[in-house]
Amino acid sequence: MTAAATSHDRDQDVAVRFEAIFEAQLPYVWTSLKRLGVAPRDLEDVAHELFLQVLKRLSECDTSQPIRPWLFAFAVRFAADYRRLARHKTDLLGDDEPVATTSSPEGALAAVERERLVLHALEGIEVDRRAVFVLHELDEVPMSEITAALGIPLHTGYSRLRVAREEFVAAVRRLTRQGREMP
Repeated sequence: MTAAATSHDRDQDVAVRFEAIFEAQLPYVWTSLKRLGVAPRDLEDVAHELFLQVLKRLSECDTSQPIRPWLFAFAVRFAADYRRLARHKTDLLGDDEPVATTSSPEGALAAVERERLVLHALEGIEVDRRAVFVLHELDEVPMSEITAALGIPLHTGYSRLRVAREEFVAAVRRLTRQGREMP
């Protein structure tokens, strides 16, 4: 077999692997980006840019580890870059409503309100702490995988989680109180 044929086979294997990851993990990446503060109107663009980087760095992915924490590390970086842009410092929920899937109108409204509350509460948490919080509390990823994916010490991960929990609870209480005070 020639070097060109071997290279072609390797490229084809990477393409097949990438396509499988993209198809299986796009919804997860999409949700993660949304939780990290990317506006719904920009999710498609940011997700596609993220997956272009994933493709470029796919050879660095440790196949013995779960893929989601590795992808989440990309999401954290892309969301942080997104939020740094001045044009994205406005209300991140905007006019795009969260999607609720329930059978009754009352249930759908309650689900939309809960999702809106969670997203608003998450907005107030600094992105490094928010990343740990989302992975641990919402995605139920073990702290050892989170710290490995984010490249931080275990103690730092737990410290960020503790502070993020406090900030999240305080934000939910504040937002709930504000909601009751509205006419």
